[in-house]
Amino acid sequence: MEIREFQNMIRELYFRKDARRGVDKTFLWFVEEVGELAEAVRKNDRKAMEEEFADVLAWLSSLANLLGVDLEKAAEEKYPGVCPYCGKNPCECEEH
Repeated sequence: MEIREFQNMIRELYFRKDARRGVDKTFLWFVEEVGELAEAVRKNDRKAMEEEFADVLAWLSSLANLLGVDLEKAAEEKYPGVCPYCGKNPCECEEH
């Protein structure tokens, strides 16, 4: 499945609910899911990590749908196969 296909599926499933909830509350749900992913990573719980990665992607898609952002297009433009900062593949930026 392509990113755009996933985002469209999430739009079909949840857009009405997401629109009623609004951007601010949807963003809070997204942040909560990122926190749950952090906990799964900290615990090194593979099954939970997979579930939370999926949830983070779904809530990110919901948020993008509400704001009219095409995630696939945005990702392709920002990351065209080279690092957006040093312009190289692989990246040669200094670690921060």
